[in-house]
Amino acid sequence: MSVEPFRFKKFSVQQDRSAMKIGTDGVLLGSWASIADGPASILDIGTGTGLIALMMAQRCEAEQIDAIELESEAFEQAVDNFENSPWADRLYCYHVSLQEFTQEIEETYDLIISNPPYFIPNPQADKKRSIARHHGHLSHEELIRCSAKLLSKNGSFAFILPHPEEQQVLRYGKQYNLFPKRITRVRGHAESPVKRSLIELKFGEQVCIEDVLILETERNTYTPAFREMVRDFYLKL
Repeated sequence: MSVEPFRFKKFSVQQDRSAMKIGTDGVLLGSWASIADGPASILDIGTGTGLIALMMAQRCEAEQIDAIELESEAFEQAVDNFENSPWADRLYCYHVSLQEFTQEIEETYDLIISNPPYFIPNPQADKKRSIARHHGHLSHEELIRCSAKLLSKNGSFAFILPHPEEQQVLRYGKQYNLFPKRITRVRGHAESPVKRSLIELKFGEQVCIEDVLILETERNTYTPAFREMVRDFYLKL
């Protein structure tokens, strides 16, 4: 029995073979990442279904949008989603770990984007889901190290992670001369604690723009700020 794809306004995403399904984190990051500098080349690390790479293809005219994915079934699904999108000629997926990719490739990217793993490893967890979600396969320190090597001199690295991990990741960035340019802290509603941090890093110290994004005023009632951020993607917003 076929599984219905997740439909956005300009593309659809099949996700039945991917351990990590489409969620708010990915849509937030794909909507939030800055394209103000007109990146010519983009890399999506741990693409999963290919969602974020597809969002970037919709948002900008970058000629080269590469993605990497380690888990084999997710890789195959991302390839299918790319080929079935309006931007198939600009999207390419590599079945490789970030570490191997960093060693093999010589070029750099103007924008690197990642919704990285963040859960503590659980030996009893489903293997595919474990690869997609757990630190054991890609630590945040390794993500920062590799991204610093792959990032162009004036490029940006944008990612999302649980707020409690923000300061540690910023310390990792400083070790590689990567400093925050933008940080948006995400709350479910006005009275809830900060849940996620959206962070953009660039080489060299700079003034950092910090703000807060609140998702809902009440259950299933989205704030104007969130609606504006994702309105080009979600069908019902």
